[in-house]
Amino acid sequence: MVALHASALDGVAGNRALPAELLLRLLASDGGGFGPPRRALQRTGLPEAAIAVIMAHPIPGARAEFAMSAGAEPAQRGRLVDDPSPRVRTALAYGPEVYDPRTEVAPLPDAVCARLLDDTEPSVRAALLDSPHLAPSFVVSLATHHDPAARRRAVRAWETLPPGDRSALLADPDPEVRRAAALRECRRDARLTAELLRDPRSAAEAQRRGLLHRADAERCVAERTHLAALAENPSLPADLVERLAVDADESVRLTVSLRPELDETWRMAIDFTTEAHSRGGVEWVRDGLADPQVLRRAVTSAHPLLRRAAAQSPHLPPDLLSLLARTEDPLVDEFLGRRHPDTPEKVLLRVFARFGATFSAWIAETHPAFPVRGSPRATRTIRTVTTVGWPSGTRPPHLC
Repeated sequence: MVALHASALDGVAGNRALPAELLLRLLASDGGGFGPPRRALQRTGLPEAAIAVIMAHPIPGARAEFAMSAGAEPAQRGRLVDDPSPRVRTALAYGPEVYDPRTEVAPLPDAVCARLLDDTEPSVRAALLDSPHLAPSFVVSLATHHDPAARRRAVRAWETLPPGDRSALLADPDPEVRRAAALRECRRDARLTAELLRDPRSAAEAQRRGLLHRADAERCVAERTHLAALAENPSLPADLVERLAVDADESVRLTVSLRPELDETWRMAIDFTTEAHSRGGVEWVRDGLADPQVLRRAVTSAHPLLRRAAAQSPHLPPDLLSLLARTEDPLVDEFLGRRHPDTPEKVLLRVFARFGATFSAWIAETHPAFPVRGSPRATRTIRTVTTVGWPSGTRPPHLC
């Protein structure tokens, strides 16, 4: 009964027409010890009276839910920086758990992040440094922080750091900071790459990213250690790329087939196999998801992993979106449904029918292009899922 009431109240909390008085009552409730409905705590545009109720709520879990709300303004969440509960401050430091790639989260103010980084609780500091929502200005400021963990976090923003900060990190007193910095700088420094290749802890990444001397590249090929990583290296000489394209190791051939400099004829002449569940983590495509030329090369390729990688872009022009919609690759469909606001109706309905339950309900409820009530095709698809594919005891969204 408690679960039923909680579910019903969560539905009420999500109603945008909910009167302010009832919203405040929901937010003040203890929910049988579990706190107010989550959808009430994470509504967008909460009025000041509602924020005040949340800040004073006696259940830490309620305040923690608001600390991780993607709908709240950063300054509103930041008011929890002095919360007495480490759980709440940790939730604030990490920020929202965002499952919808179409949702952008504004970072906390730098001043709030600085206070969290000096928190007495290690969990708070660790959560902040692991957060994907830090402002670039704050990340750059970490390069000179007294905590080595903070300086290692700054290394991730290597290309945006001032030259003086990069030099300091390369000579950092902490060996882990030095190694992290060297692995970034080695992409343009063959001497650093050679040093990193001698360290088992960094050899694989150095082979994948570092600028290679010819002799080092030949030795790595001969030793066959981390060969799939080496096959990805942008500085690998062309004749060694050709050798690895016919290597006996299938993972090596697959990696070579994804190199950006290959033309389509050479790419598809390589004997490679892709798994049905391989999700297309191709770095040069991922880095170019807003580049029309990169997207066109990937979408028009016959390589399924390149198409899957391109499908994760929210910047696809209409002609490329149409091409991907015709592939009928389940993973392409999924990525388009998750990430692209103009995904065609037929793709969204394929995703809806294929997955069922929670994911399909999310697609139907949140995607701006999902067919509205009354669409004949949507009605047929939802009726089919309801009668054939929907898990027993559950119902799809109220679209039919």
